Amino acid sequence: MTNSSLAVRCQNVLKVYDTGGQKVTALNGVNLDIAQGELMMLVGPSGCGKTTLISVIAGILDQDSGCCEVFGEDLLSLSNQKKLAFRARNIGFVFQAFNLLPSLNAAENVSVPLLINGIKRVEAERKAVAVLEQVGLGNRIKALPSELSGGQQQRVAIARALIHNPKLIVCDEPTSSLDHETGRNVMNLLKEVALHQDRTLVIVTHDARIFEFADRIAKMDDGHIIEVNKINAPDNLTPELI
Repeated sequence: MTNSSLAVRCQNVLKVYDTGGQKVTALNGVNLDIAQGELMMLVGPSGCGKTTLISVIAGILDQDSGCCEVFGEDLLSLSNQKKLAFRARNIGFVFQAFNLLPSLNAAENVSVPLLINGIKRVEAERKAVAVLEQVGLGNRIKALPSELSGGQQQRVAIARALIHNPKLIVCDEPTSSLDHETGRNVMNLLKEVALHQDRTLVIVTHDARIFEFADRIAKMDDGHIIEVNKINAPDNLTPELI
């Protein structure tokens, strides 16, 4: 696979946390390539480094050593200002807790990334309404987060991640708080509105019910990628991947 076809390349990525004088190695020499247009899932036990890895990939967290390139850009080499600008152009993040602003309605929440990028409010909210319609929430654009179900809040979070047309979308446990049907609907939505435009998705999950949506699954343990499996059909799924 050539570098030009890669969305993400991680090489020997190391991240150590200092927790009250005790050092904890979250990432211990991670090597992982993710292709453009691919849906990659990261699985493994709690504390194995999954969320740390996607935070490095998304430019939210700096690694201590090694290299993480996103669309050929070495994020660690960028200044904070340039990194923020790169993320604003290229990366959408769907947080596990949704992170919707409770005082803003659905359209206002979705418009936030555009406002950060300097788009005027009227234009930002117009685009937000269009994306909310795309994810099936055209009739809930004025609803506050407290007035939405868990699945609807997740769709608002996805719309917010899509609003600025990022090439990479990173999701942290997008179905963990959803029932089976809603979780599958969310994954179908992500696959439909994201991957058909050749976007790349990286999803951290413990939810074995959605493994079939992946192109590949990378299993992590103790800060390492210990195996990567290609998924062609649900029959290929094995308990070892959970």
